[in-house]
Amino acid sequence: MQSKYGGYMGRVLQIDLSTGDVKDYPWTDKDRELYIGGKTMAAKILYDTLTGHEDAYSEENPLIISTGPLTGTGAPSSSRFNVSSLSPQTGFISSSNCGGTFGYHLKRAGIDALIITGRRGEHTWIEIDNGSVTFHNADDLWGTRVTECQRLLAEKMSSKRGCDIKFGKLCIGPAGENLVRYSAVISDERAAGRTGMGAVLGWKNVKAIAVCGNHDTPVHDPSATKKWCQKWFRYLRNHPLTGNQLPRMGTAGLVSSMQMRGLLATKNYTEGRFEHFHKVNGETLAEEYNIVNKGCLSCPIKCARTVTVEGEDVKGPELETLGLLGGGILNKDLYHILKWNKELDDLGLDTISASNTLAYAMEANERGLWNNGLKFGDIEGISKIWDDIAYRRGIGNELAEGSKRLSEKYGGKEFAMQSKGLELAAYEPRRAVGQGLGYAVSNRGGCHLNGGYLVILEGLGLNIDAQTPHAKADFTMMFQDLMEMISATGQCLFTSYAFFPGFLITRPNGAIATAANKLLPHLGWAIRLMNKFPRVLAFHLPVFHHTKMMQKAVGMPMTFGKYLQTGERGFNLERAVNVRFGVSAAKDSLPKRLTDVPQDPNDPRTRVPLEQMKKIYYQARGWDKNGIPTCRTLKKLKIAR
Repeated sequence: MQSKYGGYMGRVLQIDLSTGDVKDYPWTDKDRELYIGGKTMAAKILYDTLTGHEDAYSEENPLIISTGPLTGTGAPSSSRFNVSSLSPQTGFISSSNCGGTFGYHLKRAGIDALIITGRRGEHTWIEIDNGSVTFHNADDLWGTRVTECQRLLAEKMSSKRGCDIKFGKLCIGPAGENLVRYSAVISDERAAGRTGMGAVLGWKNVKAIAVCGNHDTPVHDPSATKKWCQKWFRYLRNHPLTGNQLPRMGTAGLVSSMQMRGLLATKNYTEGRFEHFHKVNGETLAEEYNIVNKGCLSCPIKCARTVTVEGEDVKGPELETLGLLGGGILNKDLYHILKWNKELDDLGLDTISASNTLAYAMEANERGLWNNGLKFGDIEGISKIWDDIAYRRGIGNELAEGSKRLSEKYGGKEFAMQSKGLELAAYEPRRAVGQGLGYAVSNRGGCHLNGGYLVILEGLGLNIDAQTPHAKADFTMMFQDLMEMISATGQCLFTSYAFFPGFLITRPNGAIATAANKLLPHLGWAIRLMNKFPRVLAFHLPVFHHTKMMQKAVGMPMTFGKYLQTGERGFNLERAVNVRFGVSAAKDSLPKRLTDVPQDPNDPRTRVPLEQMKKIYYQARGWDKNGIPTCRTLKKLKIAR
């Protein structure tokens, strides 16, 4: 259905793998106004589709690949696409976000989103050319690793047309084929890594999808959009986080800051500092291994690293991989991390869950709960472990289930570092308790981003009191809603890093920054009012360029308050679906290591006061005491009538 708005191709394609039927899914401008695109669009479709009785491995479980309205418009860092489905890892609906070029090429094919249902009776890859869908047998692709699969796809697409073409591609590796619960979907060198979306495609017998076309993304006001993009690009390049830290060292540059603040998860989160951090930090990566920086399409930040591994130039590791495969397992060999990162991507495995599951197994072995031969600091044979996980061989078959299921079998739930079945990121939350709250209440499980990334206030951007619970619930809600909306538009969350004025970052000990850091924990009431009545924020913020871009490129009226409330609608949509599958306050949990055991035995504040913050968070969200959105909240957000 064509749209009056810019940024949309006007077509959502529904593909039934079981029957081979392809049809348009009705999606109106009213839907676009309420749900925008990306993960929020997917959440609405899942809300309308799932009853709470489906299984991740069932024909009734859709997998949705969706773009945002800014994808393809030239807006900064706007090449993202989203993959959502019922997760085989958590049992709840989940989303995974990815960069690269697939989203751009999907829109070039004239499509905003794909809804994939059913299951093919044979190994299949899907070709989409200007909206026309063709199913191909994929027996020759099945069993290949990601790099080889993408090479073969390029050969097939080019040979059919008699010349090399540009096209978008995504595929799964052996891990997805073998239904590893934390298998990823890979596009070029980028991963929709979390929550097991690769296993959903594997169960559906889909190895890969290739898309191409010659459609241009329409823009509401091309001249105004171009000028605003130029202004925004300059702002991002001049900001200390998006113009210096991320381009210079990528997220790897955070390792040293996290070490200094006790935030670097070490030895399966028993500690917050790693003795040999300097051997695996961003500075060492930049000096000894980095060749060149890369970025996604239309990205001025260029946070990706390129390194050489075994004679091949490949994407380097990000913070999570460095931290969790460094201090997380007491490994000080950076080159092995580079090598493992390449292997994990090629097998189609999520590096965060793979790392944490390995660390759980090492501790379970150390405690005598599971005799598996894995030891902290012993890195011999780890590459074989990754292979064994992807192909479900030996102990790899058990590791493929993730830390939650392993702890239910062998014990040690208190040190299985997960929430809702999804392993935590590398930020140790006992030194950033707001981040701990975010892990617990995140819709997709132990995710630092869906959790609101409050650690940026608690030491990695600003420097407010990281141990106090004051105002953390209200800030968590606000940041979650803002990031939800950024994802819905098709942009990278790193664009939000420039939300804080640069002088607060460059002069952290200055009078203004010091005052701001002291004041913010006392402003929970003010943030609560803004969250509760976002429409009063009927203005644009100079440091937040996103709202005007929606007006200029899409033609959709957008203030900061409306932007915030649309993100709130998306977050509550996902929560409402997850309630059908059993989410409640009891599921919003953390391992007891983080809530009951202080990181510093001499400082009882160095633990996460989760229950105290959850109570305030539920009140702020308009949820009942069991963590369920009330009818009033759902009606206010136009989710329920």
